[in-house]
Amino acid sequence: MSAFLTVEGLTKRFDRTVAVDDVTLSLSGGEMLALLGPSGSGKTTMLRLLAGFETPDAGRVLVEGENVTRVEPVHRRFGMVFQHYALFPHLDVAENVGFGLESLGVRGTELGERVTRALALVDLAGLDGRRVDQLSGGQQQRVALARALAPEPRVLLLDEPLSNLDPTLRERTRREIRDLIRRVGITTVLVTHEQDEAFELGDRVAVLRGGRLEQVGTPDELYAAPANRFVGGFVGRSSVIPVTVLGPTEWGTRISVEGVEWEVERPAGQPVMLPGAALLLARPEALRLGDDPQAIAGTVTGRRFTGPSSFFTMLTASGATLEVVAPPAAVREGERVGILPSRRAAGGLHLFPAEQP
Repeated sequence: MSAFLTVEGLTKRFDRTVAVDDVTLSLSGGEMLALLGPSGSGKTTMLRLLAGFETPDAGRVLVEGENVTRVEPVHRRFGMVFQHYALFPHLDVAENVGFGLESLGVRGTELGERVTRALALVDLAGLDGRRVDQLSGGQQQRVALARALAPEPRVLLLDEPLSNLDPTLRERTRREIRDLIRRVGITTVLVTHEQDEAFELGDRVAVLRGGRLEQVGTPDELYAAPANRFVGGFVGRSSVIPVTVLGPTEWGTRISVEGVEWEVERPAGQPVMLPGAALLLARPEALRLGDDPQAIAGTVTGRRFTGPSSFFTMLTASGATLEVVAPPAAVREGERVGILPSRRAAGGLHLFPAEQP
């Protein structure tokens, strides 16, 4: 499938700070891409470059092959939903939704019809005369979505659209946005620092750090095959422990963990690691508790109860901290237990060079 939206070598500097550093990626038509990363990773600057609110120092933005890098925002036909919605409190719902259309010269009957269609699209039919300050947070968010969709944009840009909602409303609205965008079929770029939001909404997720694109892939790919230690630690829960690589096996790598030998699966295509110091990134579900010659010793230092299972924090003899999933009553705080790879550990243990940042 050919690319609908393409970013090529996009770079943006502010004084001596490189906010976006040579980013290249593409989206197919109707795809939703979530930009995920910590504060200062370049997510919002990327979105502003796409919208045309910032001009790149290098690189270009293409939509259906058209170079829009220097095109004014109003002429790009991109819809934008801001973090704080940017609704006008002195205007009613219909006037807010129609504001962007009027700026494009839409008037009269056509204006009313397009506002009505946009409100129906976000399930706000009949609320056109309501003041926006009389709406709930979720309804205000949908008004902002309707305003962005009313001009029938080619691309929809969402900047932390759920950050102002309480957790319960955020989860429900997240599902509503996902269903709406899939129904409309519009190509969408979402900025978020919430992993759950990125994983639920994004067809693919692009992980950014310090302005650079670390990895882009489906949520499953990022979780099961992180490109580096940063992605592995940022996506999902994980622990890191120093190990020594002993050598390759038929299907993986032999390592020494605190004097005990384990075997870690080597993903297809990954080069064989040379013997020496390394770091093992372990998902909680890839470890288990047990009395076994292959187990390393750990002391239970904490527990996070999650219902049918709990996350137990373990302190090993070397001072490393590991997190293990087990039944809630499996062990008690202060108890000394054995930790070893789960029999279902495939994809949950990852080796990285010790010097990798």
